[in-house]
Amino acid sequence: MPDILVVGLVALVAGLVGFGAALFLRRSFALSSEQAARANAERLLAEARAKQKEIILEAKDEALRVAKTAESENRERRAELQRYETRLDKKDEQLDSKLEQVEARDQRLTDKEKELDAERAEIARLQEEQKAELARVAGLTQDEAKRVLLEEIEQEVRDVANRRVREIELETRERADDRARDIITMALQRYAAEHTAEHTVTSVGLPSDDMKGRIIGREGRNIRTLEQLTGVDVIIDDTPETVVLSGFDPIRREVAKRALERLLVDGRIHPARIEESVAKARSEIDQAVREAGEAAVYEVGLGGLHPDLVKLLGRLAFRTSYGQNVLRHSIEVAHVAGMLAAETGYDPQTMKRAGLLHDIGKAIDHEVEGAHTVIGGELLKRYGFPQTVIDGVVGHHGDVEPVTMVGTLISAADAISAARPGARSEIVSNYIQRLQELEALANGFAGVEKTYAIQAGREVRVIVKPEEVDDLTATRLARDISQKIQESLQYPGQIKVTVIRETRAVDYAK
Repeated sequence: MPDILVVGLVALVAGLVGFGAALFLRRSFALSSEQAARANAERLLAEARAKQKEIILEAKDEALRVAKTAESENRERRAELQRYETRLDKKDEQLDSKLEQVEARDQRLTDKEKELDAERAEIARLQEEQKAELARVAGLTQDEAKRVLLEEIEQEVRDVANRRVREIELETRERADDRARDIITMALQRYAAEHTAEHTVTSVGLPSDDMKGRIIGREGRNIRTLEQLTGVDVIIDDTPETVVLSGFDPIRREVAKRALERLLVDGRIHPARIEESVAKARSEIDQAVREAGEAAVYEVGLGGLHPDLVKLLGRLAFRTSYGQNVLRHSIEVAHVAGMLAAETGYDPQTMKRAGLLHDIGKAIDHEVEGAHTVIGGELLKRYGFPQTVIDGVVGHHGDVEPVTMVGTLISAADAISAARPGARSEIVSNYIQRLQELEALANGFAGVEKTYAIQAGREVRVIVKPEEVDDLTATRLARDISQKIQESLQYPGQIKVTVIRETRAVDYAK
């Protein structure tokens, strides 16, 4: 029995010791887990703080970048607003100048009307006095009285006219240099109306009519591909061995022509080959355009033009007006404007630059709506040209009144180049119609016996009836006919009107 108690006691002590050891091990494990958790938490907290600093730095960098971008945009907007304000100020100054000119012109017209009213009143008074004098003199017949009255009135009117002429001559002498310069340039300036006589078709010869079917292709795929790539219409009709390319853009027609000629020489006509030929033709045209523009700039003797403007100048080599090549015309205008500037005391380089670029708008008027003068002016504004050059481009057709004498001189040079004999050509039917309209217009005036349009329509000779038209009336008739031509007809250059009055006395000795 005691042995059993001892064994039980030993077992109890062993259980207590095991329980205590287990409890101690559990507490040790929990303590180590807690320490590990704390270390992990501290590590995560350190990483979070580092990430927080990194995010804060990135946010600050982003804020600085946004601030710099906003500041740059504000600077650009302020600069743009400054440009707009400068442009508006210039417009205001121009409007003020125009307003002053209009007011001065109105004042001059008012003064002239007052002078004319005074002269009419003086003439009416003289007429009344003459009528009273004739009524007193009973010995004169009615015809004699009319003759005397008309002679005296005519003499009075001539005296008044002579006085006005002398006053104008004195005023001209007082302002000799400026006035003479303005008179010379305004005398050179001539009205030149806008004409569009562009060739819109190009013909390409074929070695044989069998090539027409190959150009069309199976179900028309070849001709559709060529039209889509070049932007022109390919017309295949009954004309033997000929294909017509139709389009308003001369560059596209030239590309299509070169591509088609290359295909005809090669003989292989299919969509892939067509695409390759069109690409090569475009490359050749670009090179030719650039070389033509550079040659024009070199010939005129200018420099510093933007490459894009040089390329646009080269495109004018493929454009014609009344048969006159627009690029050659621009070069002529530049040379003529330079000579006019040298003779009148203006800067020749500015005139040459404006003359060479005066038709630059025609290079893109197929792509942009509006008159080529307006398009050219906007284009030069974009490239930062001075207002004097822009004024010569915008006002060379008289659509806009020139602000400076550059516009007047460029208009004169443009008219001189267009009016040069042989510079421009016309369709025969249009030429004949223009001559008939000139003669019919002059024949419509009273006292005209015959009218002849000569010098290819650049001169009209009007023969009047001497018993109906006197010398003074002939002068006025020439002015009226020229004014009517300007208002009613469209023509290149200028037209000289000559009124001929001839009296012949014929008798026969028997």
